[in-house]
Amino acid sequence: MKILLTNDDGIHAPGLWAAARVLRQVGQVFVVAPDREQSGVGASLTLHAPVRARRVTVDPQLSGGEGFGHPVEVYAVEGTPADSCILALEQLVGAVDLVVSGINAGSNLGWDVMVSGTVGAAVQGYVRGYPTIAISVGGVENPQFDAAARLLQLLAGRLFPSGAPGPDQGSPSNNLFLNVNVPNQPLTGIAGVRITTLGSRSYGETIRIEGNGARQRYWISRNRLIATNPEQGTDLWALRNNYASITPLQATLGHQEHVPAVEALLEGIAAQLLVHDD
Repeated sequence: MKILLTNDDGIHAPGLWAAARVLRQVGQVFVVAPDREQSGVGASLTLHAPVRARRVTVDPQLSGGEGFGHPVEVYAVEGTPADSCILALEQLVGAVDLVVSGINAGSNLGWDVMVSGTVGAAVQGYVRGYPTIAISVGGVENPQFDAAARLLQLLAGRLFPSGAPGPDQGSPSNNLFLNVNVPNQPLTGIAGVRITTLGSRSYGETIRIEGNGARQRYWISRNRLIATNPEQGTDLWALRNNYASITPLQATLGHQEHVPAVEALLEGIAAQLLVHDD
């Protein structure tokens, strides 16, 4: 089994190496991740500048891992999480059996998946037809990765029998795309595992101003809690109640339920649009 592992916290993030240690028990691991912190960049790509990648020595990062495990090959990429995944699958690594993004320090719940670099990287594996997991823990300060790493190892082992159909073969919807969020607790503090739906908006933005006049600058932070009473069955509710949340995702924004409303909105507009003034 060949596994691509990436993230948005950067090549030195402890969560990335917690994932690598358990995934090498499942198969050969290729770590291709940004060379620096890239949280919040979503699925952005570097299209107007070259993207560089360099080999990284792996032994110091994996020392202390249990058992021997399979080989680990590592690249640091001067680009976004999505750049890293694309570069890996199209050039550095090639076809794999599984794509994993994480383990992220900080949850990716509800509508946050739209701006998450963790999920943004995972999308590139999913649209190429590979089973994909984005995984996060619900804590930025003192994150605990053991429970998430154990769950990731179990999921990877179970996904392998389904295999990947190969790059760009068939519909991506034939493969699972899982967004996994694990409470920032030791294994003994996890209440269980729930299959969930995406909640709504979990955090809002605040703006901090520095300086004045021409030197005025703005800092955007996502630190304003919005989801204070999440609906049961959502990923927000699960994490709030110490359940590991597993949410199946699909890469579509289509809203078929709104088609009748849009048809009413557009009634007669084609005739108006095509009228030419002579």
